[in-house]
Amino acid sequence: MSMDRRKFLKIAGLSALVGLGGSEAFELLQPGAVDASEGHEGEGEANEGHEGPYAGDKIRWGIAIDIIKLGENPAMAKKIITTCHYEHNVPDWGNPKDAVKWIWEDDYEHSFPDSYNDLMAEKVEGMPFLLLCNHCDRPPCVRVCPTKATFRRPDGVVAMDYHRCIGCRFCMAACPYGSRSFNWLDPRIALKREGRKLNPRFPTRMRGVVEKCNLCVERLDAGKLPACVEAAPDIMIFGNLVDADSPVRKVLRERVSMRRKIQLGSKPSVFYLV
Repeated sequence: MSMDRRKFLKIAGLSALVGLGGSEAFELLQPGAVDASEGHEGEGEANEGHEGPYAGDKIRWGIAIDIIKLGENPAMAKKIITTCHYEHNVPDWGNPKDAVKWIWEDDYEHSFPDSYNDLMAEKVEGMPFLLLCNHCDRPPCVRVCPTKATFRRPDGVVAMDYHRCIGCRFCMAACPYGSRSFNWLDPRIALKREGRKLNPRFPTRMRGVVEKCNLCVERLDAGKLPACVEAAPDIMIFGNLVDADSPVRKVLRERVSMRRKIQLGSKPSVFYLV
């Protein structure tokens, strides 16, 4: 957990540049930009140089979201979001300013602003897109975290240790997907106000920490599917990207898919079936 002053200032400077919106800054955060001697535990780059995108990995979890089926039944989006947020005690403050979100809904134009196609089929343009942490192979958020509160597990999940988070928000500045939320207020107050029955299997957070989708690692480690997948298995197709026979690999072979901002080199593991 130790970090020398030079390394901290480098990360802080890069994060500040990203916060200012510089595309060049994000390029600095891509793999290889940080000195090789400054190893980051759990980034999962050991598979580089091997044949295939996930060669060398035993497990690489991924999700394919069927936008066509979601568009046919838009009410499912709310069910998926509600299931996720209740499972993880995510507060609802009732206003965008203080919103905390693990999974949320947006339109095509805002989901794929860098590859927006004016001639895209109208049925796709009008469909809801569910957005969440992309659990990247090369997560820039992990590189900039000074305390390693955010880290990449060997199975590809980008996870959080809330006790290590110091609220610097460098990870929020580095994330190109807007997938992280900061607790400006005490989330326990909102949960109490909602009168919601808490999930005792998942900890509540405190004011001043960042949180995001963790791909339900607490469920994965218990041999269960992520809550969103369990709520809508026909829409959220989950599996091991290393296994050619897994449900997610099968559907990716059969359907056309898109990923968000792939030109940035972060290698997201969330696919959108269109």
